[in-house]
Amino acid sequence: MTDNRPILLTERECCAIITLNRPAQLNCLSRATLDELSEVIELLHGNIKLCALIVTGRDGVFSAGADLNEVSALDSIEAFEFSRCGQSLFTSLNDAVPVTIAAIDGYCLGGGLDIALSCDLRYATPRAWFQHPGVKRGIITGWGGTQRLPRLIGVDAARRLLISGEGIGAQEAHRIGLVNGIHEDALGYACQLVERIVEKFTREELIDVKGRIIGVR
Repeated sequence: MTDNRPILLTERECCAIITLNRPAQLNCLSRATLDELSEVIELLHGNIKLCALIVTGRDGVFSAGADLNEVSALDSIEAFEFSRCGQSLFTSLNDAVPVTIAAIDGYCLGGGLDIALSCDLRYATPRAWFQHPGVKRGIITGWGGTQRLPRLIGVDAARRLLISGEGIGAQEAHRIGLVNGIHEDALGYACQLVERIVEKFTREELIDVKGRIIGVR
């Protein structure tokens, strides 16, 4: 039986995996999806055994971003609240566990890229494609990407991507520091990395290390 929930949560002993599960819509982020993601993150905050969280997408797509059909129907007040909701949610996602990793395959666009940027680490398959295309539609991301992207890859590289709306592949993303590595099975690699991390560090040690890292997620 197919699970039609927009967010799937798999919990292991020390690691949780969040899967964006709207493949027919390229895992776009509707308001209902964000609401369910918020509920899942709240559950993770309550699990003190978790050391790591991996975020991924179903069927060869990470996420094509916000559901533009919904966004286009928002008035100015609703759009502002939608933006604030995403900003708060993605920060909360990163704070849910000591280590957060995005495992990226296929499209990672707009709000989907903002999710990846909110994670501590990002690993991509060779098929991954990264883009903030909003400028081509006369809009710009309201979910923190304009702040996180330049802090990660530098102002010049971020300006190029945000102002031009240009898309880049995995190799270029790795070259400019947007992703930490490229692997045919990014999710599998992320799971293996988590196993190595939890063998060496306790949850408390990971929290301490993360607390010492200066920067905005």
